[in-house]
Amino acid sequence: MDATLERMPALYLSHGAPPLADDPVWPGELAAWSAGLPRPTAILMVSAHWEEAPLALGATETLPLVYDFWGFPEHYYQVRYAAPGAPGLAAAVRKLLHGPGTPVQDTPDRGLDHGAYVPLVEMYPDADVPVLQISLPTLDPRRLMDIGRRLAPLRDEGVLIVGSGFFTHNLAALRHSGVPGWSAEFDDWGREALAARDVDALLDFEHKSPAGRLAHPRTEHFAPLFVTLGAADATGDLDTERSVIDGFWMGLAKRSVQFG
Repeated sequence: MDATLERMPALYLSHGAPPLADDPVWPGELAAWSAGLPRPTAILMVSAHWEEAPLALGATETLPLVYDFWGFPEHYYQVRYAAPGAPGLAAAVRKLLHGPGTPVQDTPDRGLDHGAYVPLVEMYPDADVPVLQISLPTLDPRRLMDIGRRLAPLRDEGVLIVGSGFFTHNLAALRHSGVPGWSAEFDDWGREALAARDVDALLDFEHKSPAGRLAHPRTEHFAPLFVTLGAADATGDLDTERSVIDGFWMGLAKRSVQFG
């Protein structure tokens, strides 16, 4: 580890949708969070919106944006985020993951999807920190946690590892006013499991949690949490977990947590 670098935390954040930018509270919460962090040398993003196997490394030169949403007003498709690429980080990821069972592929034309750039616009608006997005090669929590453990040494090089999902994600919530019971119940259970460092329960959340299958009919938005957990577990940081953002947005839990 470079003695001049401070070990970066590992984050899991709820990224919302493009209208997050218009919320009166959430952008400020994200901005305050990043302002309290050490400045990263680069950011490694793992978003719920890119599933590809084998694990894929995104663009490392020019970073286009992937407007992977439909039916929104035109101005959401005009957002730009011209962060520099991170070819050195890509090489480090490739080296750390190299080995049997973890093949890595390059997808140089794949830019940042909204799970990556929507929160980054609020957290690092100057777009002056190099960014690399990698894919979710699986939704299996244990395999993702192992990937996070293998990526953990990057934190000692100043890399901010960010798992970007949504703490509850069932768009049926949009059809109701208020917070659905299943969203509140899962959020409360998840908060307690994280506080208790009950990794076994989190890994088996579909069966151990109340309303788990309602909170996550498909699990891709919870899956990035396990990369973050692995990156924290490898450095003994699970005991440092804290919820930085909580509450609900359009009925969905926006809980976002930091380790380290």
